[in-house]
Amino acid sequence: MIAKISSGKSTAGLIGYLYGPGRANEHTDPHLVASWDGFAPDPGRTDDFTATKKLLVADLDLHLKQARRLGRAPERHVWHCSLRAAESDHILTDEDWATIARRVVAATGIAPDNGPDGCRWIAVRHAPDHIHIAATTVRGDLRPARHWNDYLTADRELEAVETEYGLRQLVRGDRTAAKRPTRAEQEKAHRTRHTQTARERLRTTVRTMIAAATSTEEFLDLLDRTDGIALQVHRFPSGDVRGYKIAVEGDTNAAGEPVWFSGFTLAPDLSLPKIRQRLDATEPAPTSQPTPDPWHQASAATERIPQHLDHGDDAAAQAHLAAFGEALDALPLVAPPALRPHLHQAATAFERATRSRTRAEHHHARALRNAIRNVLREPAPKDGAALAMFLDAALLVLLAAEHWHVQRHHQQQANAARQAQAPLQTAYEQAAAAPLAALAERRPPQQAQERHAALVRDVLPAHADQIINSSGWEALTAVLTDAKTAGHAPARLLEQAADERTLSDARAPANVLTWRINRLSQHPAPDPRARAAQARSTTATHRVSPPQAAHSGSVSAKPQVTRRHR
Repeated sequence: MIAKISSGKSTAGLIGYLYGPGRANEHTDPHLVASWDGFAPDPGRTDDFTATKKLLVADLDLHLKQARRLGRAPERHVWHCSLRAAESDHILTDEDWATIARRVVAATGIAPDNGPDGCRWIAVRHAPDHIHIAATTVRGDLRPARHWNDYLTADRELEAVETEYGLRQLVRGDRTAAKRPTRAEQEKAHRTRHTQTARERLRTTVRTMIAAATSTEEFLDLLDRTDGIALQVHRFPSGDVRGYKIAVEGDTNAAGEPVWFSGFTLAPDLSLPKIRQRLDATEPAPTSQPTPDPWHQASAATERIPQHLDHGDDAAAQAHLAAFGEALDALPLVAPPALRPHLHQAATAFERATRSRTRAEHHHARALRNAIRNVLREPAPKDGAALAMFLDAALLVLLAAEHWHVQRHHQQQANAARQAQAPLQTAYEQAAAAPLAALAERRPPQQAQERHAALVRDVLPAHADQIINSSGWEALTAVLTDAKTAGHAPARLLEQAADERTLSDARAPANVLTWRINRLSQHPAPDPRARAAQARSTTATHRVSPPQAAHSGSVSAKPQVTRRHR
């Protein structure tokens, strides 16, 4: 059920519309179902329509007229709320609608339950699926009604009504969504043959620059150097940056002036204070250590996000989702041209899932943000394996994000995570095809494949048949052979790869293992003494009986996230 609330200046005009034929003769039987005292005159149920309508208007305006004599009447004194059920909902009775109307006027502050001085109001029904509530916003004590945030309070009440009356549960927002383009903006984009409005293009640009920047100053500099973008920076008298606004070059209004957008008008998290807070919290720490492969860093940080969502606090989880959204924004900059449309589509869809009422503590996501910044500063990999590895991990994050938002009743965000899955799945399949085929061509001799098969049956008996008989088996044997040649223990890598996340719901576990082992084997191989210690540790663990293992805490249950990709 949805509510639409507006205000006006004429009680008589609204009543005339509610009891009239409608704009398309859709008002078939207008009649009163409820009122402030239950005794209001009903023009729809009388022989003298005109006189009764005037009487109803006079009754509704009684407090308004008294307030006018004291000079206290508001100019827009008419409050109009329409309530509409979904087409699939069962038909409610007049008594049902009357109860719902009383709940809404009470929840919004028009006529609170706890006092006799509420506003005068009526509820008119002239169609099976909706009613209109009309009120004058002057209370019995001649003070103005306290109905701030009436849309939100009405919406919360209707959410409860849907549950209690067995109506369709609508997807509701939490006021953290980016503002939608207006109809005028959409028509302008169509006239200029753009697939996106200026607002949407600017929002994508700003989000991408945030992913690349390490400081507020660098963020503004990147914007200023972006082709096709005009930037204005506002400063305090001290010279410190106060805010910014941007425009698409050539996008002008009727006066020929640029159409400017501040960061906040693009999205709630794109104001300069929010951007500064995010960048300051994730500023890379100085280090003298050699920089590892940024793609492997990004993939490793991404693979850990589902665990953070399962076990971390909400503020940390929200930070990881925001950082993951920035990573998706940045991918088109380094991806092959054929993949960019799919990646753009996935990033645009997931953008809504990066914001909720949960306040993010961005320092928790420093690892992924720094890795993505380093990725943008490195040449794009030639073979595509690094991108495929990252997308493989990213698909699982989308599923985990959907699950996390559903648990917290973030309906819009859950839908956004779900909508991002199909285009990202397409991008993954295209990115993975060539590197998997190249690995398969390097498959080891049959004898080595048989040894790997025996190893998989020993380490992963529950998934062995599915792995060995899949089309990805030959690629997996190639990376296992490479890892062994580099000095790694294949059994240990298989255990690590399987332990990072369950394989039970993976559509192609061989491919999952291929990417994980590929990444894990990039680390330096342990020396023989370390491998011997690992072997002793593994043997000791296998000798512990199940009750002892449970008691010692070495066995832990991992929450499952349904995995539908690959």
